[in-house]
Amino acid sequence: MSWKDRRLSRTRSEKELDQEYSELLSELRVILPGIQLLAGFLLIAPFSFDFRSAPASQRLVYFVAFVSAVSASALTIAPSSQHRIRWREGDKEALLQAANYLTIAGSVALAVSMATSVFLVGQLVYGNFTAAVVMAVLSVAMAWWWFLQPLVRRRNDNRRRK
Repeated sequence: MSWKDRRLSRTRSEKELDQEYSELLSELRVILPGIQLLAGFLLIAPFSFDFRSAPASQRLVYFVAFVSAVSASALTIAPSSQHRIRWREGDKEALLQAANYLTIAGSVALAVSMATSVFLVGQLVYGNFTAAVVMAVLSVAMAWWWFLQPLVRRRNDNRRRK
């Protein structure tokens, strides 16, 4: 059976999996440029001034921000790479589940990178207290919008279905 014939004979659930995977990859196309831009800016920061003269605490915060941004990039690129390697092997559901987990983990890493980047900039501009407050507010906001709100909605939807 040719690839074209197999494609035409797909079941509805396979088509749904294709649609879900397509939606996920579209979401990743939106998020990846932002992650890579943040990682790029963080990459050049140590070369912009004498970074070795910064306090150890600032260097640590910077390193957490940088490693988190690179991790977010790696995690959100992984679904596309895995899809290419496993393409047409009939493993779409497992790929979709793995991609979902990788994307969520990438979002967590991105939130950490954004929060620590905000702290680092805030620390340089306004000092530790203001930086910590702004970082905390943004961290709570990201946790709510990105993770907690959809989990609460899922729980409420599940309760209504019962």
